[in-house]
Amino acid sequence: MIEGKSILLVEDDASLGFVIKDNLVDAGAKVTLAKDGLSGFEVFYEGKFDICILDVMLPKKDGFTLANDIRKMNLDIPILFLTAKSMIADKVEGFGAGADDYLTKPFAFEELLARVNAILRRSNRKLIDEVKGKEIFELGNSKFDYRNLKLTTNGSVSELTKKEAELLRLLFIHQNSVLEREVALKLVWGENDYFLGRSMDVFISRLRKYLSPDTSIKIENVHGIGFRLTDS
Repeated sequence: MIEGKSILLVEDDASLGFVIKDNLVDAGAKVTLAKDGLSGFEVFYEGKFDICILDVMLPKKDGFTLANDIRKMNLDIPILFLTAKSMIADKVEGFGAGADDYLTKPFAFEELLARVNAILRRSNRKLIDEVKGKEIFELGNSKFDYRNLKLTTNGSVSELTKKEAELLRLLFIHQNSVLEREVALKLVWGENDYFLGRSMDVFISRLRKYLSPDTSIKIENVHGIGFRLTDS
């Protein structure tokens, strides 16, 4: 079942991450390893995966938050949490974040492999792969068609450039939570650079103008961190 499958593994313990990756590769899987929640989101955004294996206690963006962000892009992809926590409340939170299963450390690789295979067998829904996930977003009185680069706000239609659409899609994915500047810069512009950051600020201003007919939503600055798309 696992042979040929593409797996995103997000684990900040370098030794454990390499051991898990090597064993999954030996079992026939293709594995991409990320070491924190932000890079995990970036890798997921840019790639195509059959299952995500996420540690809970991650730097920069914890596993629960990462899972929520992934679910906003793709409702169908299976998620397995790895954690040192064993409290019932933590497991409840994990399943609330969209987990298909939950494995407590330490564990035997055979158990991990068995759980991954079981999840993949249960997951018979078609994965969204044509455009890496969700294409239509709605908030307030606005509707955003990512594929067709079109934003409709209170009946006013704006035709977006590709970069404007990519940035707006990230804002919608993170709606009511923070989109970090470094994530947006890496995913839309390819690198985190001061001058590109100034360019992004110009794009944010344009998006605010496009959204202005809909007074129920706004793009907030989160000082020193990034931006938040919110509705009132």
